[in-house]
Amino acid sequence: MPELPEVQTTVNGLNKKVKGAKIIDVWSIYNSPYYKSKENIKDPKFFKEFKDRTIGSKIINAERRAKNILIHLDNKETILIHMKMTGHLMFGEYIKGSADKNDPWRPVDKNDIALNDPFNRHIRLVFSLDNKHLVLSDTRKFAKVTVTKTDHIFQSPDLSHLGPEPLTKEFSFKIFKEQINKKPNGKIKTTLLDQTIIAGIGNIYSDEALWLANIHPESLVKSIPDAELKRLFDAVLTVLKNGIDFGGDSMSDYRNIDGERGSFQERHNAYRKTGQACSKPACKKENKLNPKVGVIKRIVVGGRSTHYCENHQTKY
Repeated sequence: MPELPEVQTTVNGLNKKVKGAKIIDVWSIYNSPYYKSKENIKDPKFFKEFKDRTIGSKIINAERRAKNILIHLDNKETILIHMKMTGHLMFGEYIKGSADKNDPWRPVDKNDIALNDPFNRHIRLVFSLDNKHLVLSDTRKFAKVTVTKTDHIFQSPDLSHLGPEPLTKEFSFKIFKEQINKKPNGKIKTTLLDQTIIAGIGNIYSDEALWLANIHPESLVKSIPDAELKRLFDAVLTVLKNGIDFGGDSMSDYRNIDGERGSFQERHNAYRKTGQACSKPACKKENKLNPKVGVIKRIVVGGRSTHYCENHQTKY
């Protein structure tokens, strides 16, 4: 699932490509007569309402809240998109075909390597704009798309429960500690993933932050010393900023607004490194202070696959 850095990378791309564009039409293959919801375009009745509330409006800008993309329109409506496990937005020039009813949209430029990437071919939603198209590719059809009045968006059920944003100026170590300690008996990995505690952190960046902070993912929150919590606070900010700097993580199927892969997956130290030697200098060589070479192991914590170094990550 795209996490904070991937969603922020997409939002940055939207603000470069579609700010000021007018929505001419909306097409979707998500809508199903078997899906009943007043807040998702998968419901055909709501999709009709969605089109009525968005077509003809201009895009003012986009922003991120946790793992949600918010596209603000000039008619005081906001489109909310949660990309879930396999979704990603792309901008380009597309054409609608008829040969394949399940996947009829294709890039106009057949030589566009990025947009013709196999992971970019599962087009489920298309915004026809006055400057090309904004499309949502979503292999497993899990994404959520809805529209809400802009002045109500942050009080909506999709956003009102979320914890603080970790990359804001207001997010201090004091706030981090207060939030984490709302789950004193929780395991630190599970607590980091809780969106009501801190917004935007997922499986990849929690593993990387805990590796960097030298903390075992099964450590109980109440048992972690303040000095180590401060180290974790710094590590969370570091890995999230690095994720954005390197264009997100494309180990799976995430692609940016141009259909291109990010490169953070090339900088993993723990996530999906099972069986590999730890890259920490102190873990690479046996000595008196380090009696064994560190190896990345995989365990399941709170139902989530988790990766850590058995050597340098201390369990509290």
